[in-house]
Amino acid sequence: MAIIETEATLHEAHRDNHTHRDVNGGWLRPAVFGAMDGLVSNLALMTGVAGGSVGQQTIIITGLAGLAAGAFSMAAGEYTSVASQRELVEAELDVERRELRKHPEDEEEELAALYEARGVEPALAREVARQLSRDPEQALEIHAREELGVDPGDLPSPLVAAVSSFGSFALGALLPVLPFLLGAHSLWPAVLLALLGLFGCGAVVAKVTARSWLYSGLRQLALGGAAAGVTYALGTLFGTAVG
Repeated sequence: MAIIETEATLHEAHRDNHTHRDVNGGWLRPAVFGAMDGLVSNLALMTGVAGGSVGQQTIIITGLAGLAAGAFSMAAGEYTSVASQRELVEAELDVERRELRKHPEDEEEELAALYEARGVEPALAREVARQLSRDPEQALEIHAREELGVDPGDLPSPLVAAVSSFGSFALGALLPVLPFLLGAHSLWPAVLLALLGLFGCGAVVAKVTARSWLYSGLRQLALGGAAAGVTYALGTLFGTAVG
């Protein structure tokens, strides 16, 4: 009895702990990329303009213009990219669907061969392929996973990707502008807030991906700071040359 209870406890512990993050969703990559890009690009843009010794109003207009242009560009690009990828996958699924309808025996043999190549005994592989091929939709799903590496029921949404990119870019790009909108007259509050945001974004990404939050945060902070420093130096150089 004790052995049975121990085994049951182990099974329950495995079930509770053996979970995985969602790695197929269409929101995480564009949201993370959008926030990082918004912070880095708008911070770099504003520091570049500020390096040319322009007024506060010009910096604010530049930051807001960069926010709007970047957010719409990111959303349009992400929508087009994901939509094109989805259309390509759906076209391949249509090809596989037609093959299953026209040549079911050949497709069943193909599936059995895949299982044999993975070490399943030939007789068992043929039987598994026969049973799985009874339902055309199930057969399509299995062939898609085995041959194309995709799940037909979990394709990324272009709209979700676009909205995620737009919102995250706008939120990231707003941080460098926010101090000026609140009345700051110096570039440093904007730089400080943006760098803190970069570190925070890196740390949040690390929590999602189970990496070191400190390393991820510092890496993003260093990259964003370097971009801002280079553009500020270029802005100062160009401003002096034009002046």
